Amino acid sequence: MRRISRITVAGAATASLALALSACGGTSSESSSESKGDKGLAIAYDVGGKGDQSFNDAAYAGLEQAKKEFGYETQDVEPTEGETDADKQQRLESLAKQGYNPVVGVGYAYAAAVKGASEKFPDTTFGIVDDSTVEADNVADLVFSEEEASYLAGVAAARSTESNVVGFVGGVDIPLIHKFQAGFEQGVKDTNPKAKVLSQYLTQTAEEGGFSSPDKGKTAAEGQIEKKADVVYAAAGLSGQGVIEAAAANKVWAIGVDSDQYRQEALAKYKDSILTSAMKDVAKAVYNLAKSVEDGKPETGIVRGDLKTGEVSLSNSNPKFADDAELQEAIETAKEKIIKGEIKVKSS
Repeated sequence: MRRISRITVAGAATASLALALSACGGTSSESSSESKGDKGLAIAYDVGGKGDQSFNDAAYAGLEQAKKEFGYETQDVEPTEGETDADKQQRLESLAKQGYNPVVGVGYAYAAAVKGASEKFPDTTFGIVDDSTVEADNVADLVFSEEEASYLAGVAAARSTESNVVGFVGGVDIPLIHKFQAGFEQGVKDTNPKAKVLSQYLTQTAEEGGFSSPDKGKTAAEGQIEKKADVVYAAAGLSGQGVIEAAAANKVWAIGVDSDQYRQEALAKYKDSILTSAMKDVAKAVYNLAKSVEDGKPETGIVRGDLKTGEVSLSNSNPKFADDAELQEAIETAKEKIIKGEIKVKSS
């Protein structure tokens, strides 16, 4: 099955022109228009790649859902160590040239690449996750109110701590991760003013491994646990796996991020230590973009997921968390107040 959309119509209208150009050496973008509409969703992973048990894996879940529902060809591409913006742009352009539509860059690091590729392939819809700076008629900025889910994680931490010390581990010291920290700290303080929050960032840049180094996450969490933290929240991509490992080894609570980490196979041996996860539904955002293209009405501009839309939330997989009636009531009350605007969650 394949979409009938403006792409298909445009391809039919320019078929004879494309043939003529191919005979006399047309440009790469011109010749690529022949293949538009042949294939479906393609994603290019951020640092950590497929198997990070978090952000990238959530994007892959969205791709798999689209592939199953629409029955078309998909592709997912790994990052390379030390790659430049030009390398990322070339990757996106290659996917567009092959006929994939939409093409999604998973992560803010793709901003320059999406901007450049979208200009060269105006008939392809591009998406970028966690960035709202790319403004183009064929680009969807898939962003989330992470601070809202993090606030609820703060409520959970504040109600679960016995030491009145909790920890936050951020992968990279950037505005995106500041949102997680700000919401978490506010949720903790609003719930338990006596609680202390220990906050730490693993690196200043992604290139230093802040999102891809479980060993760094483990060391940071161990340091916070030594200072009496008995709940540790990580917003650190693959590095968060080390935080969860440290929490399990020291019999304290970990709070996961992005995906429901309690349910992830690679973390199964630690799951009893994962209280909950502050989720953002990257899978749904990626799938929805693919569906919009399939329906012939591509999403563009800023597309935001929050508590109200259900695209950020806390997971309920751990029975010890789900069955705690008082904790669940506190979280639900906070959620309703955020949705109604009675609680204004900070993003920095």
